Amino acid sequence: MKTHKQYFSKYVMIFTMLTCFAVFFMNGQHAEEVCQPKRHMVTIIKMKFEPANLTIKKGDTVVWVNKDFFQHDVTEVSRKWSSKPMNQGATWSKVINEDVNYFCDLHKVMKGTITITK
Repeated sequence: MKTHKQYFSKYVMIFTMLTCFAVFFMNGQHAEEVCQPKRHMVTIIKMKFEPANLTIKKGDTVVWVNKDFFQHDVTEVSRKWSSKPMNQGATWSKVINEDVNYFCDLHKVMKGTITITK
């Protein structure tokens, strides 16, 4: 006949194993989520990029949305790439793999940076 201690020990061991499995599984899922590319939003409003300075991970996507009354574009400083002029409400996105300095070619005082973090 089993004692209460034996039953208790059996259930503690099962609980411990299930807890360890759950923690391992959840940490694995968390690691996958951390590695997934993310989307970041830059709002164009009042003749500014907001935020003007953005820090992201390599491979993340940046989405620019024009909420201003005027047309704007997004142009990399050395002109490696550029969006077309965007009307109010329009969006444009790009996967970013390196540090970027950009501006609005239609309004050259508007400037922004994107920094890749490790």
